[in-house]
Amino acid sequence: QVQLVESGGGSVQAGGSLRVSCAASGYTSSSRCMGWFRQAPGKEREGVAGIYISSGRTYYADSVKGRFTISQDNAKNTVYLQMNSLKPEDTAMYYCAARRFAYGGSDCTPLTSTRFGYWGQGTQVTVSS
Repeated sequence: QVQLVESGGGSVQAGGSLRVSCAASGYTSSSRCMGWFRQAPGKEREGVAGIYISSGRTYYADSVKGRFTISQDNAKNTVYLQMNSLKPEDTAMYYCAARRFAYGGSDCTPLTSTRFGYWGQGTQVTVSS
């Protein structure tokens, strides 16, 4: 059973930084992709970053490229999302996700809710202007 537990998040002023973490267990696919998604009130959930666990190859949405960094600590089975230069429009619930076992390959894109079927409980990130 795949379990994802997020931590971190919180409130910060625009221009500040936050890091969220995701501890994974039970995710034993040979071609694992982990991702971070976010959902703001009234908006659809969007994928913002992904990482292919075996190679460390990363993927980013255009809206966060250059500001967010996804990384992993394999010894801890943990994935991180470092968020810098935060903007008010980054305010959302952030979710850690793992790609469904039915999807393989080393390309984690597209980052969609359909392909990533395992979810954490979410952690709130609020950026004030």
